Amino acid sequence: MDDLRSVRGADVDFMEIAPENWIRVGGALKKKFRYFADRYPLVSHGLSLSLGGPHPLDEGLLRDIKRFLDEFGVKLYSEHLSYCADHGHLYDLMPIPFTDDAVTYVADRIRRAQDILERRIAIENVSYYAAPGKEMDEADFVNAVLEEADCDLLLDVNNIYVNSINHRYDPREFLARMPGHRIAYLHVAGHYVEDEDLRVDTHGSAVCDPVWSLLAETYQKFGAIPTLLERDFNIPPVPELLSEVSRIRELQEGRLSQLEKHA
Repeated sequence: MDDLRSVRGADVDFMEIAPENWIRVGGALKKKFRYFADRYPLVSHGLSLSLGGPHPLDEGLLRDIKRFLDEFGVKLYSEHLSYCADHGHLYDLMPIPFTDDAVTYVADRIRRAQDILERRIAIENVSYYAAPGKEMDEADFVNAVLEEADCDLLLDVNNIYVNSINHRYDPREFLARMPGHRIAYLHVAGHYVEDEDLRVDTHGSAVCDPVWSLLAETYQKFGAIPTLLERDFNIPPVPELLSEVSRIRELQEGRLSQLEKHA
């Protein structure tokens, strides 16, 4: 956090935080957090709600999150379209079966979460490595959940690319099927190349060229949507991170320039 103080306000449009890491934190750490909360718009990305999990929704956690969002003026909360707990936390994002029953189940839990939080939430399309019980394809499943829950979408461009390699589909076709009117913001990140036909979503490396290209296509289709660069480990010096953030901004500005020319 101390290194991030060197960032100028003009270099970063917003920051994303995981509320579970900051709820009930006090003392010096809270003061450091307040420094950034006072200077940047924040969005909140949950890690442990387990929307597709078999156990009752953790409404106590949701109420804690609501108090946290209200205290720091965080308008947007997002979570993963997955589950991560079964008699304890699994510390991984497990795939929800792509079935009609799962659509109904997850949509009910999202609506309940929105009621408690008193705000719309965005759900993220996740990377996955198996599709147990699959009855529909991933894009149909995502769209069905969004429609039935009437919630927003956090579109992860890197996850589209990773899944397209691992499950052998066209990432551009998937992108074309996403409902642009529901996209709240985007994620872009790096991943690990395990093999020619296997990518692992790690957020531990620089964004690769194919993902940059897919991000540019996303802007072409949906406009210059706010975009977060994710980096969870192997974190390089701040100037290196900012160079990737600058590339995001260049792609966005390029799209805006195109729109102005045709206005």
